[in-house]
Amino acid sequence: MFMPTILRKDGYRCYFYSHEPNEPPHVHVDKGNATLKAWLRPVSLARASGFRPREINVILSLVAEHEAMLLESWNEYFG
Repeated sequence: MFMPTILRKDGYRCYFYSHEPNEPPHVHVDKGNATLKAWLRPVSLARASGFRPREINVILSLVAEHEAMLLESWNEYFG
C-alpha cells in the first residue's frame, strides 16, 4: 500500500492511503504513535487515536491552514 506524504510540519505527517479514492477528500495525520483522520470539506475530525483534545484542535487548525493545497493534492492524486 502506497501512502504519499503531502505535508510535514511541526512533527506531523499528513498523507493519503492510495486505496481510499471512493471516500470524500481527507488526510491522515500521524505523530509518534498517535493518528488522526480529518475530512477536508469542511475540515473536521473523522477519528483520532492517541492525541489529546487540545492537540486535535491544533492539528485541525494545521489542516485548515493548508486545506487548499491538501485538496489540490487529493484531486491530482485521485483524479
